[in-house]
Amino acid sequence: MIAKTYLLFASMLLISMGLSAAEVKPRDPHEYFFDESFWDLQEELEVAREAGKKGILLMFEMDECPFCHRMKTTVLNQPEVQDYFKRHFLILPIDIEGDVELSNFQGEETTMKNFAFQEYRVRATPVFAFFDLQGRYIQRARYTGATRNKAEFMRLGRYVVEGHYKQQTFARFKRKN
Repeated sequence: MIAKTYLLFASMLLISMGLSAAEVKPRDPHEYFFDESFWDLQEELEVAREAGKKGILLMFEMDECPFCHRMKTTVLNQPEVQDYFKRHFLILPIDIEGDVELSNFQGEETTMKNFAFQEYRVRATPVFAFFDLQGRYIQRARYTGATRNKAEFMRLGRYVVEGHYKQQTFARFKRKN
């Protein structure tokens, strides 16, 4: 009788573990994290406003960046991260080596490469840059490099969404939270 009870308990535990593992199955960040764009950032601001977003998040990246790859395969592929950031931001990837033309927040034509280097001084990747609904750069929320984990990236999102950047640095916010 004890053996049957133990077997039943072990089976239920395995089943519940299997179900919870299925709930957090990683998803492709290109499909579930990033948004499609025609690369007119003024138009993207309008889309973000109409959708009730808090702003725009740009991820400055490049193909051969190991830290960008790490973020995409350990953090940006997590459903919780994707759902939270998609709810609050329009999210676009910017290739810092790219020659794709875009129209910046002021309506000026440029390339992704020039936009990254000349306008936002991106020298290392990834860089996560947040913009409010008027296209103003939230400099205090700029994050360069890979976050340690999903929790730190979620904290960065809360820092911007809840407006903590207006009163304190992200480092101070992390210490308190």
